[in-house]
Amino acid sequence: MARCLIIGCGCRGRALGRALTIAGYTTRGTTRDPGNRGQIEAAGAEPFIGDPNLVGTLAGAFDHVSVACILLGSAVGSAEQVTALHGSRLEMLLARMLDTTVRGVVYEAAGSVDPAVLRAGASILRAACERSSIPCVWLVADPRHHAAWLDAAGDAVERLLGAL
Repeated sequence: MARCLIIGCGCRGRALGRALTIAGYTTRGTTRDPGNRGQIEAAGAEPFIGDPNLVGTLAGAFDHVSVACILLGSAVGSAEQVTALHGSRLEMLLARMLDTTVRGVVYEAAGSVDPAVLRAGASILRAACERSSIPCVWLVADPRHHAAWLDAAGDAVERLLGAL
C-alpha cells in the first residue's frame, strides 16, 4: 500500500489526507505545532511533528513514503522566510527526500505566496526531480476554490501513484 506524505498539513492538507485515506492510501501529515496532532489524526492521517524550515526535523517523515505533497503555497512569514522556504530550504528538503523511498512529488505552485517565489520553487523541484529521475507534478489549482483544489490535488497524487 502506498503511503503519501503531506508537508504542510493545515486545512487543505487535512482535507487531502482525508480524501487519500478514503481512497485507501496511508497518509502522514506534518505540522510544526504539536497542538494540531488531533486534527491530523481526525482527518485519518498519521501526524508527524516537523518544520520545513528545519529540514532535519522532517527526516523521519519520509520513512516508507511513495509520494510527497509539498503544500506550502500559502506559507506565512516574512518575505525572506517564505523565499527561503521555496528556495534554499526546498533544495535541502529535496536533497533529503529524493534519497529515500519517495518516488513522486507534488508541489503546490499556487497560493498566497508571491508567484515569482513559487515559480522559483517549481524550477528547483523540476531540476531535482530530473536529476533523480523522479516524476513531479505542479499543483496550480487556486486554493481559494477548495473543492477544485482538492480534486486537482487528489488527481496529482493519483497520477504519480499510477506512474509507479
